[in-house]
Formats: sequence, structure tokens, C-alpha cells
Amino acid sequence: MASGGEHLPSQRRDRPGFAPGSLTARRFAGRAYHRRVPAVALDLDLVLGNTRALWAAWVADAERRYRVELGSADEATLDERIGNWRPLLERFAEEHAPVYMRPNAEANAALRRLRAAGVSIVVVTPAPKELAHVALAQLGAARLVDAVVSRTPDGAKVLRSRDDLLVESESWSAKK
Repeated sequence: MASGGEHLPSQRRDRPGFAPGSLTARRFAGRAYHRRVPAVALDLDLVLGNTRALWAAWVADAERRYRVELGSADEATLDERIGNWRPLLERFAEEHAPVYMRPNAEANAALRRLRAAGVSIVVVTPAPKELAHVALAQLGAARLVDAVVSRTPDGAKVLRSRDDLLVESESWSAKK
């Protein structure tokens, strides 16, 4: 306890500790916010919308506009040849995404059903995060997704087609 009767941040008294194995953790273990959340991992390009054409268009535009040869256009090459490529990519994607991607009502309804069932939704993509976030916003799925990652998380069920997404969402709707 600090002088003057005030509590330090580490001495807060308004919430119990949830250290693994503590009495409090065992008492609350069965509640929804302490259970392991089921997760699905969606391949962005195969399930929701293809970012590859938008990426190729940006690479071509960047090569022309900045007079550089990007070749494979991996992150190391981009960092070396165009230092601020991330904001440039994001701006280009925001301007051009409507040309390359269209929202799909059926897929978005399936994502909403999964969210309502308490399933965590993770998007897996090799595309840069800036491009993925703009694509998700354009597709109407940005608020329905919990994370954007480059590798599939352990324990997540991988969905590689829109049909897989629809079937999975129907199965969770039936469980509810």
C-alpha cells in the first residue's frame, strides 16, 4: 500500500486475480468468458475476395511511378527500394479496391452467424496487412474478423472456400 492509503496499480482491489489454478480461476472456469473459444481460419483470397490482382496492380503502378524494378516484390525488396511502401500500398488499395472486389452478402451473413455463435474468426493471407485490412473493409467483413495473420493458428478449423464457410456457419447455427 502506498503512503496516504492509496493503492498502487498492482494493488487494485476492485477485481479478483485470475491466476491459473487460483481459487477464483477454478470457480469461474465454467463461464463463457473463461472457456476456450472455437476458432475458424479463413483464407482471404479463396473465401472472401482475391487480393492478388490488386497486389499485382499496385506492384505495376509502383514500378512505373517510382521507376524501380521490384521483381519478386517481397517485403525486404520493398523496404530497400521504396522505404514508405506500406502507406503507399494502403492508399492505392483504398482507391482501387472497389474495382477488384465486391462484397458478398451470403459470405457476410455466414460470418455474422459464426460471430453470433461465439466463434473467433481469423483471416489468413500472405498479403501485407495493409492490403488485407483495406480488402476486408471493402468486402464488408472488417468488423466481423478478430485478427489478420500470415500463418494458420493452432487449433483453428481452416476454411478454404466460400462453400466451406457457408456449411460451417450453418452447422454452428444449428448448434445454437
